[in-house]
Amino acid sequence: MSKKEKPIQHPEYVKAPMERRQFFGKIAAAAGIASVAGYASFAPGNWPGSLKDETGLLSKPRHKPFQIPDFRVQKPTGVFADVGVARGSRQADGTYSSEQLARMLTASIDQVGGIKHYIKNGDIVLIKPNVAFDRSPNLGATSNPEILETLIRMVLEAGAQEVRVADNPIESPPDCFKKSKIEYATLKGGGRVYLPDSNSFKMLHTPGARLIENWWFFHRPFLNVDKVIGFSPVKDHNLCHASMGMKNWYGLLGGTRNQFHQDIHNIVSDLSIMIRPTLTIVDGTNVLMINGPTGGDPSNVKKGDVIMAGTDPVALDSWAFEHVLERDKNDMPTYLTLAQEKHASSPLKGEIRYEMNYEGRVKEVQLG
Repeated sequence: MSKKEKPIQHPEYVKAPMERRQFFGKIAAAAGIASVAGYASFAPGNWPGSLKDETGLLSKPRHKPFQIPDFRVQKPTGVFADVGVARGSRQADGTYSSEQLARMLTASIDQVGGIKHYIKNGDIVLIKPNVAFDRSPNLGATSNPEILETLIRMVLEAGAQEVRVADNPIESPPDCFKKSKIEYATLKGGGRVYLPDSNSFKMLHTPGARLIENWWFFHRPFLNVDKVIGFSPVKDHNLCHASMGMKNWYGLLGGTRNQFHQDIHNIVSDLSIMIRPTLTIVDGTNVLMINGPTGGDPSNVKKGDVIMAGTDPVALDSWAFEHVLERDKNDMPTYLTLAQEKHASSPLKGEIRYEMNYEGRVKEVQLG
């Protein structure tokens, strides 16, 4: 067999002879790189550019906190109410029909300006229900799925291009969303469910907060969001006496949030400046009167007759505490006072008020 011939090479370039100046330039560059590398390797750990990690902290991830925008919208000219209250009448069997719930929800929002004033064409809207526990809707521990479905449809009909529904439950998120029927109601209404995972959280900076000035936050659902609506039930709470509109935002925190139970009133008031929502909807149709916030016994639930909507969560919670939970107005939860104080020292948008005193700021309507 004849020896295999070596193929002819066709190089893409022809190496040109290097000039003397180029040669010494490359030598100088190589020396510079070597000196920088030597400095970085041997310089003390606290010197600029040092590669030494004497403390072990140089490799620790650094998270730049972000801030949430103010989602509030000024009320229409001529509208005095900051809290709208709609009362309805139940059917003979003691329940509400879907149509009755829709009328109550619409009427409550109409008292503070109407849904089309707050939601505009093309808006991406986030609705935050209370889905904290693996409970069925009749136990009053989670948000009413029928009202949520109606709210989603209402927001879409007002022109929103997308409605997101998100919460970070205390118990298993998939189980909570299924058992509470919030997942089913969201999809049926045309919304999109956001469940938390390890990549969903970012460090949030909340100026003026006492406990969560910098804290992990369920960030993913908020990307490109234009409007935010809180939707929560009224229920008893064994630590802070009542869980209503403001306490609902607790479900957006990540990290070891259970530590805040030791200072529950401060954390709830912090939540009131963490999120300044477009609207807050509070449901008083299925009220957990005792053994909250988890409940578990239908006998603890009172059938109410009211849905509330407002632009002032402090006033809204104050009204609900007295008129829905039927508690003494002279024994309001401490977090309401703290929230009012924190908002008094923080910038507000125009004439939007966050005050406990709701006198002259509530408009009620009775539906047949």
